Amino acid sequence: MKTRERYDLVVVGAGSGGFAAARTARDLGATVALVDHGPLGGLCILRGCMPSKTLLASSDAIADMRDAVELGIHAGDITFDFSYIMRRKAELIRSFADYRIEGLRQFPLYEGPARFLSSREVEAAGAILEADKFIIATGSVVAPAAVPGLTETGFIDSDAALELQELPRSLTVLGGGYVACELGQFFSRMGVKTSIVLRSPHLLSGEDHDVGEGLTEYFRAEGIDVHTETQIVRAGRRGEKKLAYVVHNGVEGEIEADELLYCLGRVPNFEGLNLAAAGVPCHNITGIETDETMRTCNPDFYAIGDVAGKHMLVHVAIYEGEVAARNALSKTKDPPEKADYTITAAHTVFSDPQVAVVGKTERELQAKGVAYVKGAYDFAEHGKAQCIGKTKGFVKILAATDGGKILGAAILGPHGSDLIHEMIVAMRYDATVVQFMCIPHLHPTLAEIWTYPAEECAAKLKMAGPGQIDPEIAL
Repeated sequence: MKTRERYDLVVVGAGSGGFAAARTARDLGATVALVDHGPLGGLCILRGCMPSKTLLASSDAIADMRDAVELGIHAGDITFDFSYIMRRKAELIRSFADYRIEGLRQFPLYEGPARFLSSREVEAAGAILEADKFIIATGSVVAPAAVPGLTETGFIDSDAALELQELPRSLTVLGGGYVACELGQFFSRMGVKTSIVLRSPHLLSGEDHDVGEGLTEYFRAEGIDVHTETQIVRAGRRGEKKLAYVVHNGVEGEIEADELLYCLGRVPNFEGLNLAAAGVPCHNITGIETDETMRTCNPDFYAIGDVAGKHMLVHVAIYEGEVAARNALSKTKDPPEKADYTITAAHTVFSDPQVAVVGKTERELQAKGVAYVKGAYDFAEHGKAQCIGKTKGFVKILAATDGGKILGAAILGPHGSDLIHEMIVAMRYDATVVQFMCIPHLHPTLAEIWTYPAEECAAKLKMAGPGQIDPEIAL
């Protein structure tokens, strides 16, 4: 006989987004339960952000040692202990997960697969949970291997790549997105002969061309074989080697390696939830459709994070979880809170050089016919970047032709994931390029590079230049 429990809200999925939703709901005075099939901790901690960045710290250090000759430092032959690198990663991730699990256990936590019985009932861990509202936060999984012959040939995905105990001698990466870039460069810097195969003209196909093309050329200069505009037809074997059969410009070819790394995306995870019983439709690729309030077509159900398929980013999932919880528990007649992704969807890729973007891209502005001006500046021309030997890449700012409001910004360069926050804050407060120019910047710092594209935009708009800014305009 299954026990029955009742709550104001049940959150299915206890990753970063689900945890944020539960905490927000609890702070509003609601009774909340969490359901998760495990392992506890969430994608970001267990198989995403944190383990990958821990590994990248090691490969970046190797690259810095090799590049130190430009600063007059000769490190000699560089060696590393891969077993130690993986143990260090595992220990860090265990500590992160333990801390998260401690927070999760502050709620009624049902560890096991969830299955909806109706729009008011979900079964999990031997209990039937009843609630007025539900939030689905079950995340995503690696997309199925769609390449013919890949399963038979054998491959690793991003999950398996983070758990390897031995390095392959050579590797072919299938895909050119952020996971492919980060892991592909990691393995290359660890001494693995690495090729990356993608259909698009450049890495990171969704970004502006100058960003993607720039990163592609830096990868090639580093010794990574990047095969752009190349279609993966099928996979196969030749003895111990694994082959990717490809077509480039109508010409068939093959790329041989010891291992294949599948990085062709992630898909929303709702396997076994039986959402049909709850009246919530879902799509294998686009996930669960929601409106701007994170509500599904069933007004008592909300979906957040990767399973909602909007922006597969951890900080977005957290934001959506908070919005969904507030809306689910609102008892007022005021209009519900709408999610705004203008700056929340800012994102970064931890390649070297790093990529970071906030707001609109040039491609988006051009597609919508929005008039804008652009200012850009290369790190190779920046004094501090020259001093520290980090001269790859550039920054750019996009501003409205009417008034100079900052519409978007991008960086391909050193510490991009940190430097982009200047522009996130500026856009959060609707700053114009002239207002941004009034912000003091310490010298010499990498951060002051943003002042140059801001000045260029202001000049193109015939707005006040340095030393000529009207204080009234700047306020």
